[in-house]
Amino acid sequence: MINERINSLRKEMAKEGIDAYLITGTDPHQSEYVAPRWRTRAFISGFTGSAGTVIVTMDKALLWVDSRYFIQAAAEIKGSSFEMLKLDTPGTPSPYGYLENNLKKDAVVGVDGASISITKFEELAGKLKEKKVKLVSTDDLLDRFWTDRPEIPFSSCVQMKDDYAGFTANAKVNFVRLKMRQKGTDWTFISSIDDVAWLTNLRADDIAYNPVFMAYAFISYDRAILFTNPKRFSEELYAKVAADFEIYDYLEAKEMLPSLTKKGKGYYDPNKSAYAFASSLRKKRNITGIDITTDLKARKNPVELDGMRRSHFQDGIAFANFMANLDPLGKYSEIEISDRFAAEREKLEGYLGPSFRPISGFREHGAMCHYSADAESNKSIDRQGLLVLDTGSQFEYGMTDLTRTLLFGANATEEEKRDYTLVLKGHLALARQRFPLGTRGYQLDVLAKQYLWTAGMTFFHGTGHGVGCRLNVHEGPMNISPRAVDVPLEPGMVVSDEPGLYKEGRHGIRIENLIAVQKDIDTEFGTFCTFEVLSMVPYEKRLIDVRYLTDSEIQQINLYHQWICDQLIDYVREETKPWLEDATSPIERK
Repeated sequence: MINERINSLRKEMAKEGIDAYLITGTDPHQSEYVAPRWRTRAFISGFTGSAGTVIVTMDKALLWVDSRYFIQAAAEIKGSSFEMLKLDTPGTPSPYGYLENNLKKDAVVGVDGASISITKFEELAGKLKEKKVKLVSTDDLLDRFWTDRPEIPFSSCVQMKDDYAGFTANAKVNFVRLKMRQKGTDWTFISSIDDVAWLTNLRADDIAYNPVFMAYAFISYDRAILFTNPKRFSEELYAKVAADFEIYDYLEAKEMLPSLTKKGKGYYDPNKSAYAFASSLRKKRNITGIDITTDLKARKNPVELDGMRRSHFQDGIAFANFMANLDPLGKYSEIEISDRFAAEREKLEGYLGPSFRPISGFREHGAMCHYSADAESNKSIDRQGLLVLDTGSQFEYGMTDLTRTLLFGANATEEEKRDYTLVLKGHLALARQRFPLGTRGYQLDVLAKQYLWTAGMTFFHGTGHGVGCRLNVHEGPMNISPRAVDVPLEPGMVVSDEPGLYKEGRHGIRIENLIAVQKDIDTEFGTFCTFEVLSMVPYEKRLIDVRYLTDSEIQQINLYHQWICDQLIDYVREETKPWLEDATSPIERK
């Protein structure tokens, strides 16, 4: 079937005079996770991961993936004409580098203009032009033969309570206008759908696990316009939204934008806006940068932070109740483990559902960073080994993202205990760090890797990503990774702290808490910040080898565990209390 689709695409390419076709796998909003309609990468290649790039030429079908997906991608494209290339591996060209160096003069590269940002299109077009290769924006060629393609989603919207959002939608629009005035602009166009959800205090279910909806927003000093399918609103909610926004159909954005942006100086994010809108946005008088709403959304207000704390408190209760009924010597399956934890979460007040598809990987499956069990791969947990359990919750007032590595069986091996403890040391080092206001995430990344590096090991995924408040589990603009993202960590930002270690065919380890940036002290050298730990879940003490820990690290673990016990002991089930007290009891040197 995949090879048939490749051939169908090549026929359409031939009709358009295209020598290579680029498929980014995203939607018109440059989203990381997309609704079924825009799962173009999966449709053409069979690879179902959330990141990757496809290039199809008349004689090759290529898929680029990063280290998170090396194992998964190889398995999913097996038997097809696709060839996998490993990003960031010595000797492997990037997708764009491949196009630059492997196409003949006067070749034409096509890409759906709605699936690539203005920035990426212009960067690639410039590089290809130097090679006498032309990049053209097309309609979506897959649409011509994807006969059962899903429609544009329009799930029902709900309004987030002001008590949980912190500010009304009208207030947020005024915040945006204030920032526009400071920038000297007359309007802004917002394409990022989680930004639109934050701005409007609306949530929906257009994308699995991400409570967002397909929409654009246009804000000027006299107009606030929301482009989305009006059928998603009840009559009552429509009236409430219409009090703050003019509502037009989602597809009218492209038709109306030329006239809306005709006058005045505009502001937009070229990394989030699709090239399909370039003719309306890309004008000399306009200025570009990170969406105003992205910066506002990243710095959680006090109400949102309280909601995030409450979410983690609830998650801590669920985890304790889940673990108290789990026998480390028992027999389970990967799916059963994640289902058991989910069942405890479902009992919590304000729980809405998971914030992403759960990862529950035992032994070698845990070494696949983004593995997710299905009916076919679901592994039995019937012997000694490590299980990576990465799950999250959406609540009415916030959300969580948590990873713990659990030990099944009576005893861990020396290698497992050493590996776990080295990962834990990096996790603790990042969490306790004090740093000057203005510090970027990449300046802290080595803290989480230092002990692994000393042992000749490392991990290749990011150490920390931003997290939304009842929004997407991954949000920008900040992160903690080797990538030099020029965004300072500022008070109110919530990021993950999740170092890991993955040994193919053996085991994986990841430990993840969410941490919030908070102001700490002012000195003669300026303002310093620290992290507030939000997650309230004990570490796996049976995997900790105290020989690798300093006294201060032992104290850090014990204080964290004591805090968890003090906070949760009166709220867990009576039969859970012995487990919680044991799991949080002090660790000591023997």
